[in-house]
Amino acid sequence: MSTIGEYVKRERKRAGLTQEEFALRAGLGLRFVRELEQGKETVRLDKVNQALRMFGMEAVPGEIDRSNFDD
Repeated sequence: MSTIGEYVKRERKRAGLTQEEFALRAGLGLRFVRELEQGKETVRLDKVNQALRMFGMEAVPGEIDRSNFDD
């Protein structure tokens, strides 16, 4: 999830928006935006997608590449 949070933070800043401005425009709570950008792992996927839609993106289910994990 931290990768998504990092993406949202980078794109939000690129758009010149504060967290509060972004939250208002995306229809999200400020607390959610803060937690997302900080990499909280228990955020709701529907709200993550609501944030990503601001940049024309969407998170979708997919298989994990297990080759990146130590056995």
